[in-house]
Amino acid sequence: MQRFLESASIAVSAIWANKLRSLLTVLGNIVAVTSIIAVVSLVQGLNASVSGAITSQVGADQFSVIRFPPTFSDEEQQKVQSNPRVTLDDAEAIRRIAKSNEHIGLVVARAQGGAEVKSRNEKLDSLNIRGFSKEWNMLPDTNIAMGRSILASEFDAKRPVTVLGWDAADRLFGALDPIDKFVQINGVPFRVVGVTAKQGSFFGQSQDEFAVIPLGVYQRMFNWRQSLTLIVRPTDPSLVPAAKDDATMALRIQRRLRPSQRDNFGIISSDTFLALYNQATSGIFAILIGVVGLSLVVGGIVIMNIMLMVVSERTREIGLRKALGARRKDILWQILTESITLSTFGGVIGTAMGFAVAYLISKLSPLPAIVEPWAVVLGIGMTAVVGLFFGMYPAMQAAKLDPIEALRRE
Repeated sequence: MQRFLESASIAVSAIWANKLRSLLTVLGNIVAVTSIIAVVSLVQGLNASVSGAITSQVGADQFSVIRFPPTFSDEEQQKVQSNPRVTLDDAEAIRRIAKSNEHIGLVVARAQGGAEVKSRNEKLDSLNIRGFSKEWNMLPDTNIAMGRSILASEFDAKRPVTVLGWDAADRLFGALDPIDKFVQINGVPFRVVGVTAKQGSFFGQSQDEFAVIPLGVYQRMFNWRQSLTLIVRPTDPSLVPAAKDDATMALRIQRRLRPSQRDNFGIISSDTFLALYNQATSGIFAILIGVVGLSLVVGGIVIMNIMLMVVSERTREIGLRKALGARRKDILWQILTESITLSTFGGVIGTAMGFAVAYLISKLSPLPAIVEPWAVVLGIGMTAVVGLFFGMYPAMQAAKLDPIEALRRE
């Protein structure tokens, strides 16, 4: 340990005495570690943010039935184009099987599209309009902040009433109380009966700019042949897999599919979206590995050349040390320690720069940043390994020097 500390001390002194040369030498390592810390911090922060947003929007304890499932090839895309629309008959089929198996607790039908919405003084050119079946009131994320929800009788009677998202109400009415005021959706007057609690934004996109109306009204005003989305909640979160099986069986029976035929519908959940997201972001890590690998190789080659130059400059010193009794492994260890210290010095600078880059991006954009300790250890550890690997050849050259020949050199 004492020998290592002495060697490290000599290495630090050499770095300090040649600050500019040392900085240029480890530039490749700095770029590599900066990339690791910054990208990993941003990706981890993004993962946490996206995961939370998907879970809050889709729900960890529910799933949806849709017309077109996610596809990953042109062939798959072509196959699902023939899928029939998801209809209220499909919703009823799932509700029927729910009565016998008791895995499914709630089935909500939804359709959505954009429409012009006007209040007395303001106009929104394209607000998200969501038509729900009356079970919407039973969804746990239906939080009413002002007024009330749409009554079951209003759903059944197809009354022109609406519940606005928080931001939609704010843009349409400002400081005025929107309850019992009227808005026009594509020219049709709707009475505002409630406003939902604020959900916030996701990557700068408001989650509160929408209007909820009865599904029957939506289908009458817009395209009644539009395919629906069915939101299905199990009676218990642990029963999600069983509930998916029940829904699949109900739809296959409803659509009279033979055992050999594929499902002509899609079932998606938060896990589906997370898997798609992870697949998309895996490319970022592949690019990161390429950048880091190239930077480390370049940095290692530069370090090796600089250490060869250092050995050449210190030939007489090495010869003198060997003449005074230093062994080959002492010289080998000395040069290796200097190489590792120099390379790790670049890793430390890269870590600091990675923190700075991640912090600045998180402050100047909606992207969050989470610094992972393992990324710091990995970054600095890799630079130490690079110093060891690329310092081995110069160290061996120094260790093989003949002390007599070394002392003769000017």
